[in-house]
Formats: sequence, structure tokens, C-alpha cells
Amino acid sequence: QVQLVESGGGLVQAGTSLRLSCVGSGRTFSSMHLGWFRQAPGKEREFVAVITRGGNQYYADPVKGRFTISRDNAKNSEYLQMNSLKPEDTAVYYCAASDRRYYMGGSTEFAYWGQGTQVTVST
Repeated sequence: QVQLVESGGGLVQAGTSLRLSCVGSGRTFSSMHLGWFRQAPGKEREFVAVITRGGNQYYADPVKGRFTISRDNAKNSEYLQMNSLKPEDTAVYYCAASDRRYYMGGSTEFAYWGQGTQVTVST
């Protein structure tokens, strides 16, 4: 029904930048809230950023000022620009989509998830 595919992960040095992409199919992104989440080894999945269908942006404190979430509805794509990467940013990053009318701040609102892309930041 709705399929999400992430790309752009890799091994990078601390202090550099990386841009993640997520392409959706099965439904237009214009009607959905979009988000990025990550899971590091031995840790729980955590919220990274969300952009609502209206364009409002929300960020987790650890990435605020360094990461930027964006969307291109014409391309059915979602992006995460990551600058000044730190080793603690190392995780599997997942894109997600929600068809709820309003974003209420919870990860359970996102019913559709990508397969994940590995981001590793070395010192």
C-alpha cells in the first residue's frame, strides 16, 4: 500500500555532512506527515525529526541546529540533511509516514516505515 525506501547512509568522519533520502510509493506524500527516527546499538528507537504535511518542523534536542528535515511532494521524497555529524549520531536511520490528520508528537502515529539505512560516524 505505502512503501518507503531510504538511501544515503554510509561511513563518514565526524564533523562532515550527510544527506539521507526517502522515496515513497503507493500514495502521495502531500497528504502525510513525515519523520526520521534512529536506533543505535543497544538503545531504543528515538525520534529525530518530523515535518508535518503543513510544513511545520520538529527536532530532537540532540540534533537541533545540526539536522534539517525537508520534503519534496512532487518527487514523493523526504530528506534529512545532517551537518556536523558526531559519533553519537551513529545509528540505523528510518524514515516514516503518518496519515493522521494531526501530528500529536508520538512515534506510534507513524504506521509506515522504511527498511532503514546505516549511518556510521567515526572519530
